[in-house]
Amino acid sequence: MNVYVDTSALYALLDADDGKHRSALGTWEDLLGGRTALHAANCVILETIALLQGRIGLEAVRLFSADILPIITVAWVDEGIHRSTHHALLVAGRRQVSLIDCVSFEVMRRLDLDSAFCFDPHFAEQGFAVVPAA
Repeated sequence: MNVYVDTSALYALLDADDGKHRSALGTWEDLLGGRTALHAANCVILETIALLQGRIGLEAVRLFSADILPIITVAWVDEGIHRSTHHALLVAGRRQVSLIDCVSFEVMRRLDLDSAFCFDPHFAEQGFAVVPAA
């Protein structure tokens, strides 16, 4: 099984005070136990590190970098993906959908991934299966 991993899930996984932490931890353990291949765009990694550093601190960044990042296959955003997702963001005209969300949707489509580990409702709106199920 292949699953895309979003910032919302990664952050909840690492912040014990996050309201979704227990759910994230249980889902993470299930994904790892099922030998699921995990994928994320490099901008999700950047966003996750920025949130961890700003909200929790560098120790959380170190933990993420040492224990979680090595098991995620990173899809690098090239100029074509950047341009198409920037356009998609402007066409969508929705303030709540971020550029990184648009990149994630495009990367998922290009990698033929249909499931995302996330707590962001925009993935389901785009037709992707979400784990944990909402």
